[in-house]
Amino acid sequence: MSGNNIKEFTDANFEQEVLKSDKPVLVDFWAEWCAPCRMIAPTVEVVAEQFADRAKVGKLNVDQNLSVTGRYNIRGIPTLLLFKNGQIQEQVVGATSKDVLIKLLEKHL
Repeated sequence: MSGNNIKEFTDANFEQEVLKSDKPVLVDFWAEWCAPCRMIAPTVEVVAEQFADRAKVGKLNVDQNLSVTGRYNIRGIPTLLLFKNGQIQEQVVGATSKDVLIKLLEKHL
């Protein structure tokens, strides 16, 4: 994990960090071998920095966290899910732009 504002979500901490969060949470489902995942990583970091005080932004490695990946039926990566009050509010599959992610988060603040 590179950016300071990027959280690392796992099977073990997902419920506490994401589902029970009092802030909106953007989860980037990714894998080391995924080129589009690596391509959007800097964008996700910029968004994490911009929303650091208002939302959580983090990554979940699909190869290491099969329980959460299966629970949300993640089939293609990158997949970004926005959670609020423990529920999925938005979903973006594939590489996307910073503007799309910013609009997505601002809708739920």
